[in-house]
Amino acid sequence: MKVAVLGAGSWGTAIASVVAENGHKTTLWARRREQADEMNQEHRNHRYLQRAILPDTLCATHNLCEAVEGAELIVVAVPSKSVAHVAEDLSACLSSSIPVVAHAVKGFDPDSKMRVSEVLAVRAHIPEEQIAVITGPSHAEEVIAHLPATIVVASKRRLIAETVQDVLMNQYLRVYTNPDVVGAELGGSLKNIIALAVGVADGLGAGDNAKAALMTRGLAEIVRLGLTFGASPLTFAGLSGVGDLIVTCTSIHSRNFRTGRMLGQGKALPEALASIGMAVEGVNSTRIAVELAKKAAVEMPIAQTLHRVLFEQMPLDEAVEALMGRARSHEIEEVAKENLTAEWES
Repeated sequence: MKVAVLGAGSWGTAIASVVAENGHKTTLWARRREQADEMNQEHRNHRYLQRAILPDTLCATHNLCEAVEGAELIVVAVPSKSVAHVAEDLSACLSSSIPVVAHAVKGFDPDSKMRVSEVLAVRAHIPEEQIAVITGPSHAEEVIAHLPATIVVASKRRLIAETVQDVLMNQYLRVYTNPDVVGAELGGSLKNIIALAVGVADGLGAGDNAKAALMTRGLAEIVRLGLTFGASPLTFAGLSGVGDLIVTCTSIHSRNFRTGRMLGQGKALPEALASIGMAVEGVNSTRIAVELAKKAAVEMPIAQTLHRVLFEQMPLDEAVEALMGRARSHEIEEVAKENLTAEWES
């Protein structure tokens, strides 16, 4: 199969490497000519994956239309803030034959606040049933090093999901499928918020108990918001939910965790972001999730408190007090009340 991967950051490069190693004719689109030349001539992507050697069969280009010409599968792997622009450019390159389009973006469009599949449908005119989502616990640094990993591909159509599954799956990357596009996208986007919060706790030296609590209660917030958009609660118990949440909240490869840790250590947000030097999706996702939660009347205390830290200069000690001092509540959420026993209700 001819495959085009759009976005030569760490994850886009790792995906393109996997696909090329699996024997598919693969073209990786980079925004900058110098980056494409480096990958073609040196088979390296020093900025994003310094230690990795790319497959000789992987071809890079800075020309978007050249990259997608004749492609049967297009994978979009750019930062969320760039999706709308890339989608419009992609639309101008596509012929009447629409290929399968997958995306591996864990964030929201900052202007429209739409999920990425919605942006692709609106801006690139891709039918929603032709779109798949690639998500799950998958740090590029480990995937490109052939360390064992599992991810999930979600699509409304089983054939589309299984097509992408077949292209990606090999002996070190196991790929599952899921019909819940909304849940897969929300899980991948919202977990970055919780990873920021866990990073802050780590930077403050709050301890493992606090980090475990943030992950657990953070998952409850993700589920609450996800259900209002029609997502399945089972999706959040899977790879795109708890799986991605765990790895993003605990790994040194996680930009969101590292950013949060720097905040906890006293660095300002601009300084922390500059130190990372790559997209930190959780910052924008925090802003959007709080807006979505307000409209849906969903309680997300961790996200809301983090929003005040990031955008309203709330002191970290006050943030901890605000979360720990909340009114008492039950662990069983409203969405699960029907499972309570009659004795408990009485």
